[in-house]
This record gives sequence, structure tokens and C-alpha cells, in this order.
Amino acid sequence: MPPAGKGTPAGGAREAAPIEPLPESAYLPIVRRALDEDIGPGDVTTMAVVPAHVRGEGSLLAKSPLVLAGLPIALAVFRTLDETIELQSAHGDGDAFEPGAVIARIRGRARVLLTGERVALNFLQRLSGIATLTRRFAGAAAGRIAILDTRKTTPTLRTLEKYAVRVGGGLNHRRGLFDAFLIKDNHIRLAGGVAEAVARARAARPDLAVEIEAQSLAQVDEALAAGVDVLLVDNLSPGEVREAVSRSRGRARVEISGGVTLDRIEALASTGADFVSVGALTHSAPAADISFEIEIDE
Repeated sequence: MPPAGKGTPAGGAREAAPIEPLPESAYLPIVRRALDEDIGPGDVTTMAVVPAHVRGEGSLLAKSPLVLAGLPIALAVFRTLDETIELQSAHGDGDAFEPGAVIARIRGRARVLLTGERVALNFLQRLSGIATLTRRFAGAAAGRIAILDTRKTTPTLRTLEKYAVRVGGGLNHRRGLFDAFLIKDNHIRLAGGVAEAVARARAARPDLAVEIEAQSLAQVDEALAAGVDVLLVDNLSPGEVREAVSRSRGRARVEISGGVTLDRIEALASTGADFVSVGALTHSAPAADISFEIEIDE
């Protein structure tokens, strides 16, 4: 979420700081479950067709323009099946590729390469697709407004998908329901109003920043009077957002949400808001096109 403490972004763009690699504990259990799902009691085709002694070299090839994310996870797929698998690559997550470029080469027992291929590609294509789309949004923003993700992630894959957003140059919103307050319209109605909702949040967890959704300039004024840290202006016009920013200066930071598309980023950046949250980064990013071509390793 934007406020990790009084309005400090939780995360960072690639240009600001190196991306922290994911710890293995964040993805190895997911990799194991994915392999169990795909292989079950055994890869009948590969076991029947490919002799056990054959060794292979597989090339990961970019088939579309992409920003790479998830290479360590793809490698973990193969090494979970055989820890002697070798990776040859001068590239890493965050690097950009054009169609035809070799991302990496992976060498080892051909049976392992074939059996792990689809799971490895599923992770790599999904995460690279998110990083690629995020890089496009970050490029359109040109540093004038920070690009945030949302909780609209694939169940159980949030940690990986939010990592891919960071790789692409975006920032992470809150990790879940536990690490920051985000008071939305339903909360406000059930609490009995903006002031009451904010007061209850402050009383319950004074250590956490409070963000509240405002769907009108009247609600902006209510939220500022209640002393929120971040205003989430939802589906307001650019003119209304500019007015919200003007009223919020020195009092709260402003996040834009609702109907955000790539072609609107330039206009939204001109409003002076601090953040724009984009659910499409994770719920609608097209998978990157990557192939895995295996040949016999003499």
C-alpha cells in the first residue's frame, strides 16, 4: 500500500533501487504443488519415448517483446526434478528482450527438461507478462506518478505477481488485508460515516497508516478533516482529481483508481496525484510469448 508508515511507498521501481530477489521459501512450495498437479504419478509420454541416458539443451526464446520476470522460479522447476540441471544465461529478471533473443539455456537430462517444460513456462510467461505490462505503464508515467498494483491477483500467487510488478518498475500496494487500512465505501456505510470509520481505525491500530476511498469532493473534505494519510479518489474526473490534490497538499497523499488504462496515464500524471493503482497489471496482463526448444546435448 502507498503508506508504509506516514505515506512512504512500500516498494520501489527498478530505477530507484535494485529489485530484491524472492527468497526460495516464497516460491518452492508453489513450484512443488504445480509439478505435482502436472506430473501426477508420472510423465507417461516422456518416460515411454525418451531414453533415460539422453541429455539435452533447452533454449528459452523470446517470441514477443518482453521484460523478463521469474527466471529463478523457472530454474527451480527443473532443479526440483533434478538438482544437477545447469543454467547458462547472462540475463536476469528486469532485462528486456526482443523477439528471437535467447533468454537462457538450460542443460541436463532430456527427460527432466521435457517434464518440467510446461510448468516452467507457465510461471515465466505469466510473470514476464505482468512485468512487461507494468514497464509500459511506468514508461507512460515517466516518473510523474507512481504505478501501484492491487489485490486483484491470482489466488495463492500474489507474492509472485507482486514481485513481477516490482520487476517491471511498479510499486506494491498493501500485501493483504493485514498490513494497512483501506477504508472503502462499504466500510464507510457500515461504520456510519467517514469520521467514525477513521476514528475506529486509528483507535484499533494507531501504528498503521489510514487510506480512505473518496468518491466525491465532499468526501475528500470529510476524509481530510478526519486526518487520513492517503486519499483514494475513485472514478473522479481529472479536474476533480486536481482539486482533490489542491485541497490535500501538506495533509494527505492522493491515489487515483477506477477505469485506469494505459492511454489515460499521461493525463492522470498531470493531475499532481502521487499514485495511480492499476488492477489490470495482475488481472489482465497477457502472458509473454516464450518458447523452450530442446536439442540433444552431444
